[in-house]
Amino acid sequence: MTEMDKLKNGEEFQNRDEEISAAKLSARALAQKLNAVPVEDQEQLLTAAKELFGSVGDDLCLKPPIQCDFGFNIHIGNSVLINYNCVFLDAAPITIGDNCFIGPMTGMYTVSHPFDPVRRNEGFVSGKPIVLKENVWVGGGVTILSGVTIGKNVIVAAGSVVTKDVPDNVIVAGNPARVIRELHFD
Repeated sequence: MTEMDKLKNGEEFQNRDEEISAAKLSARALAQKLNAVPVEDQEQLLTAAKELFGSVGDDLCLKPPIQCDFGFNIHIGNSVLINYNCVFLDAAPITIGDNCFIGPMTGMYTVSHPFDPVRRNEGFVSGKPIVLKENVWVGGGVTILSGVTIGKNVIVAAGSVVTKDVPDNVIVAGNPARVIRELHFD
């Protein structure tokens, strides 16, 4: 099994592997291309996003710059806003559901390093998926960590660090983020 196969299977992989490094360089080049698109050329921006990301729904509003590790592990639903300066470390899939708003300077980090310093220094990493269900609003400067699923209709307050799953229909805030209010809809 190759290191890329391990990455795609959600297993620990060698981050310094030649194929892994080439995939990251390709993603950086595609992100650089996307980030260089003139602001008025939304068609070219969407084309560049479709080249970089694993899948893109309809009506994406993307405000570069963005950064990512691989790109192919990022899946974006319909009617999504991704604001300025977002970072997606996609060693595992990042799924952004329909009608999500992602605030500026948000980081989604699927990657994790071993606790053992020898393995960490040897370049081994692993990843766990991040999922944002429908209608999630992520405020500016939020960090979402590896393995987190955020439920439907959730609001994540600006500056929060989300370290564990969040149920539907709540507002979370803080470091670590915790439920501060339930949301009720008529």
